[in-house]
Amino acid sequence: MAFGWIEEQDRARREAGLVRVLRPRPAASPLLDLASNDYLGLARHPEVVEGAAAAARTWGGGATGSRLVTGTTALHTELERELADFCGFEAALVFSSGYAANLAAVTALAPHGSLVVSDAGNHASLIDGCRLARGTTQVVGHADPEAVRKALATHDGPAVAVSDTVFSVDGDAAPLVALADACRAHGAGLVVDDAHGLGVLGDGGRGAPQGAGLAGCDDVVVTVTLSKSLGAQGGAVLGPARVIAHLVNAARTFIFDTGLAPAAAGAALAALRLLGREPERAARARAVAAELHARLTAASLDAVRPDAAVVSVRAPSPEEAVRWAADCRTAGLSVGCFRPPSVPDGISRLRLTARGDLSGEQIERAVRVIGDTRP
Repeated sequence: MAFGWIEEQDRARREAGLVRVLRPRPAASPLLDLASNDYLGLARHPEVVEGAAAAARTWGGGATGSRLVTGTTALHTELERELADFCGFEAALVFSSGYAANLAAVTALAPHGSLVVSDAGNHASLIDGCRLARGTTQVVGHADPEAVRKALATHDGPAVAVSDTVFSVDGDAAPLVALADACRAHGAGLVVDDAHGLGVLGDGGRGAPQGAGLAGCDDVVVTVTLSKSLGAQGGAVLGPARVIAHLVNAARTFIFDTGLAPAAAGAALAALRLLGREPERAARARAVAAELHARLTAASLDAVRPDAAVVSVRAPSPEEAVRWAADCRTAGLSVGCFRPPSVPDGISRLRLTARGDLSGEQIERAVRVIGDTRP
């Protein structure tokens, strides 16, 4: 029977407690949200919503084609210019998603004969980029610059190291300066995904590379998403103008994909301008993360110290993690639930978003619910 093997895989997932289901949410949810990636609470901000609406009224519902045909509007180029300026890079290129941006950056910068050195904790989009790249990939230990240095020493041709800046599972930060030093010792490039750093780290939320002094360097390329701190949709690659020009001509997820919808571009641009005017939002998100961690730890929960706005709480097993998250929902709290294969170390977790717009009372309530429902 066609696709008969699906039943066997479904059975195995159910026995392992790894079945995933979709849960459509209403427009006005009664749950306290610590599950989304809306780090700055901008997805429903009036200026961001109006930015999306105004763009749709002006440009229509879709981009109408790929970026190289009809999918580039004046709004796209305006967003690229302001995003590059805000983060401190020479140029930027906007994609339909952060996933597409990561696939583009890795595949286009790892041609035949090249070496890609990838952190073991990288996001799935970077991993898939490595799988699709024509170079050879070597996976090294998590957040280990010396391992990167040793891997690069074995290769004589073009090379690039690839890493998240903030890892999405535990919220720990990569040692960016040490990674850049390791790359420079061997003439390699550094590609980092700042999906969880933009809007939270750096000067006024300008990102982890800016905070590490790497913004604008000619050997550093950064990918970002517009769907987390900026509350919109889409992704971008930032870097030297020559690298961005190369992506326009070589990145398949740019050349063959429909451009980002104008509404998403308008929302992202409005959020970026808002963050520029209110840089204290980034510090507030970090402060909420620190307070969540302190309160969870005081409640004897196994919470990992955050470097940005992700706080994870480890669970005894996949089944208990799912039940824990469900019990939190019943008690009025929405939390993320990470299980294998989403976690590289096999440890299931609740994943909390330390949104910058959370009040002290909401933080206290969240910690109380998590503690009361623990397995």
